Parts: sequence; structure tokens; C-alpha cells
Amino acid sequence: MPLSESLHQALTQCGLIAILRGVRPEEASAIGHVLYDAGFRLIEVPLNSPDPLRSIRALREALPIDALIGAGTVLDAQACAGIAAAGGELVVMPHSDAAVIRAAKACGLACAPGVATPTEAFAALAAGADLLKMFPAESLGPAGLKAWRAVLTPPVRIVPVGGVTPESVAAYVKAGASGLGLGSALYRPGDTPEQVARHANAFVQAWRAAAQT
Repeated sequence: MPLSESLHQALTQCGLIAILRGVRPEEASAIGHVLYDAGFRLIEVPLNSPDPLRSIRALREALPIDALIGAGTVLDAQACAGIAAAGGELVVMPHSDAAVIRAAKACGLACAPGVATPTEAFAALAAGADLLKMFPAESLGPAGLKAWRAVLTPPVRIVPVGGVTPESVAAYVKAGASGLGLGSALYRPGDTPEQVARHANAFVQAWRAAAQT
């Protein structure tokens, strides 16, 4: 299946992206399993986590193929080859560097650059971005997303990231979010799989309720 189609299916199944900043390789598979069981199909390990490529490999080996595993906080083009070699399929960036986007695509990876303005968004799309990480979402908010959607219309995918909680899911979905990236409200270093499962289920319930309205 082409990666673009896999990404589309994962977002359709559940538009929530788990950001496991600080996860350790020895706990990655257990946490991945509870996320998958809750409904998540997109999981990201930021590269400023302990031994992130080992965690990516552990997640890829542990979870079914319909789960897409990616790397976050990807700051330079040279990192993309290592991500691909570890089994990663998605590069997530805090910024919109066209060189990183092109490197990700050259390695056969989907790419989600971080953008904070429509100008950055259009430049990222021109460079080959598969979806747009609207970052930081807590600053831009649902009102900002609604304004963006006047010009960044579907099928452009916009995923707000930063400060999203179960209580704010509905407002972002109503404003036009294609998905949502979830950080510390879903997982903090040291959280047990049981704690992550509770957080994950709360987010999935909020997502499904908002998607049905």
C-alpha cells in the first residue's frame, strides 16, 4: 500500500497522534500496545527521547502494520535515513525546513512539518509535506485554525499540536482539524501503561464524539 494511502487510512481510523516524548526503548512496546488497543494508529517518538531509534524499532516490531510509527523533533535532513532504517514511516518537525521535507520524501517517509502561519503552510506543501503540524496550537487555537481553513481547504491535512486536552478536542474538530497531536496530556516520562491507557481512552472518546457531530 502506498505510504500516502496508509497515512490517510490511519488518520481516518483515528486522527489522534501519540507523542511519546521521553519514552525508553524497554517500555515502548507495552505503551504502544495500550495505545493501539485504545484506537491510536499514529505514534511518534521525538528524537530528543532516550535512544529514540531503538524505541521506533521496538514499536514497529510490536504493532500491526496499520499502525504508522514516526519520529518527532526532526531538526536536520541527515536524521531521515536513520529513521527509515529503524522502521519509521513518518517524520514530524517543529519547523518548516524544506531541506528536511525533501530528505524525508527521498527516504520514502511521510512528512509533517511544523507551521505557524499560512505562508509557512503553503511553502511546506510546495516542498512535499503530507500533512501540516499546526504548532503551537495553544497559541493559535481553534479560532486560528478556522481562519486558516478559509484558504487551506481539504484535502490539505492540518493537525494542531501543543496543549491539546480531551476537553479541547471538540473545538478543534469543529474548526477543521484533520487530526490532533497529543503530548504531555497523553504521556509523560514515567507513566505506566495503565496510566497511558486511561489517558488514551479519554482522548479517543472525545475524538469519536466530536467526529460524529
